[in-house]
Amino acid sequence: MPEQLQQLLNLETAPVAVTFHDAKPEGVPRIEKIEASGCTYWRRAAEGKTFYTEASDHYNCPIGCYTHNIELPDAQVEELENTLGLMGELGYIAMEEVPGIPRQEKPFKNAVYSPLADATDTPDVVIISGTPRQMMLLTEAATAAGIGSENGVMGRPTCAVVPAVIQGGRSVSSLGCIGNRVYTALSDDDFYFAFPGEHINALVEKLETIVNANQALEEYHQQRQSDF
Repeated sequence: MPEQLQQLLNLETAPVAVTFHDAKPEGVPRIEKIEASGCTYWRRAAEGKTFYTEASDHYNCPIGCYTHNIELPDAQVEELENTLGLMGELGYIAMEEVPGIPRQEKPFKNAVYSPLADATDTPDVVIISGTPRQMMLLTEAATAAGIGSENGVMGRPTCAVVPAVIQGGRSVSSLGCIGNRVYTALSDDDFYFAFPGEHINALVEKLETIVNANQALEEYHQQRQSDF
C-alpha cells in the first residue's frame, strides 16, 4: 500500500510514518544527531532513515514540545516564553490563541520516524508533502474514505497536525509555517496532508478511484473547453 500511495500521486518525497511508544522501541536506532526542530525529523525520515527520538531530542524546539506535550527544562521554558513573546510582538500570534493549538494529551515518551514503506507497525500518523494537485487528490480520497477533514486547512504551527490527527481520527491538511519551511526546506509550492495510519488501506483504495476519475474528468473538461 505505501508504494501504491506514492505511485498513484507521483510523489517526489516519501510519505513519513510517525509512531509513538511508551517504551524504547526494540531494533530501532536512536537519532544520531539532535536537530533544531521536531519537524526536521520528518525530513530525515523522508530521506530514507528510520530512527526513534526521546523527549530530550526535542528540547531545541519549544513550540514542538508544546504540541507534543513534552515537559521542558527551565532554560527551554524560558525560550518558549521568549519565542511566544516575539511572535506576539510581531503580530504573528495572539497569546489567547495558544490554548486552542492542538496538543498531545499523553506526555511524549518515544517516537519512531521512518519512510512509510519501511514502517513495521501501524503508524499513528502518516505525513505527506506535495503539490496542491496531489493534496487535492488526497483530500478527495479521504472524504470518500470517510476520514475527510472537518476543520479546513490548518496554519501554524505545522507540528500541530500530529495531535490534530490523533485526537480527531481524521485527515488534516496544513499549509505549513515559516519555521517548518526553514527547517525542512519544504518547497514554496508544497504543503502537507496527514492522516491516521490505521486508515491507509481505505485511503489508497479510494485514491485509486479518485485518480482515475480525475484523469477522465480532466479529459472531459479539456474537450468541453475546446468547444467554446
